[in-house]
Amino acid sequence: MRTLTIAATVLSLLGRKVSASIPGPVTVKGNAFFVDDERFYIRGVDYQPGGSSELIDPLATESCKRDIPYFQELGINTVRVYTVDNSKNHDECMNALEDAGIYLILDVNTPKFSIKREYPKESYNSIYIQHVFATIDAFSKYGNTLGFFAANEVVDNPTTTKSATYVKALIRDMKAYIQKHIKRHIPVGYSAADVASNRMQVAHYLNCGPDEERAEFHAVNDYSWCGKSSFRNSGWDQKVKNYSDYSIPLFLSEYGCNAVNPRPFTEVEALYGKDMTPVFSGGLVYEYSQEPNDYGLVELESLTGDKVKKLDDFENLKKSFAKYPIPTDDGGYKRNGKPSKCPPKTDLWEAEDELPPMPDNASKYLELGAGKPRGTDGPSNQYTPGVDKVPVDTGAPGPAPTDDPTDTASSSASSSASSSSSDTSSTDDDSAAGANGVGLFVAGVFIAGTLLCGFAL
Repeated sequence: MRTLTIAATVLSLLGRKVSASIPGPVTVKGNAFFVDDERFYIRGVDYQPGGSSELIDPLATESCKRDIPYFQELGINTVRVYTVDNSKNHDECMNALEDAGIYLILDVNTPKFSIKREYPKESYNSIYIQHVFATIDAFSKYGNTLGFFAANEVVDNPTTTKSATYVKALIRDMKAYIQKHIKRHIPVGYSAADVASNRMQVAHYLNCGPDEERAEFHAVNDYSWCGKSSFRNSGWDQKVKNYSDYSIPLFLSEYGCNAVNPRPFTEVEALYGKDMTPVFSGGLVYEYSQEPNDYGLVELESLTGDKVKKLDDFENLKKSFAKYPIPTDDGGYKRNGKPSKCPPKTDLWEAEDELPPMPDNASKYLELGAGKPRGTDGPSNQYTPGVDKVPVDTGAPGPAPTDDPTDTASSSASSSASSSSSDTSSTDDDSAAGANGVGLFVAGVFIAGTLLCGFAL
């Protein structure tokens, strides 16, 4: 019996990816994140060497492995990445992040593919939908993908509130695609600008209406705590009060005002303290690498070079994180909050409660799959009506391709993916599992046989 148990264990370990560093996928319960029964607090940095508007994919280069030791030195558990190339292979970096105990929150947009706030209706088209769905395909196979941002700061002033309608439509579409094609549920949310005139309208709008349309988390880019401010002087006390009845997880997708340099990061104490944890689930410091806007924690000699210089901000943040650890309790989270009420339309809030249907020619990607990711190739979804030609969608729907060009089984595997968004009990969802299964089985039989012989002796 002992021999069979050991052999079965070996076979089980060989048949799936194992990581002691990531305890499991992050899920949503009430207004908080959880891993199994333990609350998960986001403690991370925004990571986009070269700047958030550049078409540079930090998860597809060797620089990722260069930077992970610095992430570990800080003691973070999450990175946010703004831009990736969905046609590239990200296995090496994502696996290294997983081994380091680090999750990813990914923006599905790039400078070339996003909702254009001036022309949201026109940019919400099938080219864009294909790009978003293909990005979901590319990163859903990684167990440390925590969530997807549908958009970042699309509503950035009182004149762009109409665009919120299309952000919410995209959230609906992403949730539907994940439910239909992805084996585990990955939450979808929005990263909002901290605009006083509409910050609460944006938050409530994305959390109102039917479940299939609502965001599953909300985040705010907040720079109101500068230098050695305080919970009250920064206005964070009012933000906690304003969001006290919010029913989904809330966190800071960017923080770290640089009006005072070097930054002391005194806000860390409040962010992970008892005054904020009932409402907020941590945050992401802006940003890892020094760029022209002067928010960097480190200075890179080059995007691909080996030399990294830690700045004073790095040391200050490291000290602050060490002094104020992540809470070990549930923080007093709200278990059974109710969805928000949709904000009424006004001159300063023009989003529609009734969402538009999926764009013409886009439903094929929802039904059949996004097909081959086009990366940064092909036409952009953005154009100016009356000035630019309307871009033509040349994509072909179908299952996501695997890393093995000879694997023809992916079609049936993709089409039979779980349709339940709450199913997190499935086994390894690596797209190449079918191609690797025979080799793993042979290796498992060999090892199991060796164990049997050893115990028989």
